[in-house]
Amino acid sequence: MDQIWVDMYNAAKAVLGGKRISDYVTAGEVSAAVRSKSGKIYVGVCIDTCSTLGICAERNAIFNMITNGEYEIDRVFCIPPNDGKGAPCGACRELMVQLMPGRYKDIDIMIDYSKGLVMKLGELTPEWWID
Repeated sequence: MDQIWVDMYNAAKAVLGGKRISDYVTAGEVSAAVRSKSGKIYVGVCIDTCSTLGICAERNAIFNMITNGEYEIDRVFCIPPNDGKGAPCGACRELMVQLMPGRYKDIDIMIDYSKGLVMKLGELTPEWWID
């Protein structure tokens, strides 16, 4: 596994940690790190509400990247409750596809950190509507 994934894991791990914000909002039970094409790593946490107004950690990290003036994703890493195993949900995939039409298939997604299993977003979304 290359150092970039280790750096992304460490960045995501640094913001991981469930917090109860109010009786209706929790945050941080899932964290993510997104590496932009420039090489900068942006992080985000999931925010869950009782009325579905929350957001996934991956989209939060992508919005952080966009807020900071970057628009191209290189890699995505997430630490879900099962410690680094899983793929982005459909909403997260949809955002990446729409953000990078024609180029989204090359985004690297860490599927299982313990095994070093990485897949391209194009493998996870082979026949998306935008193609």
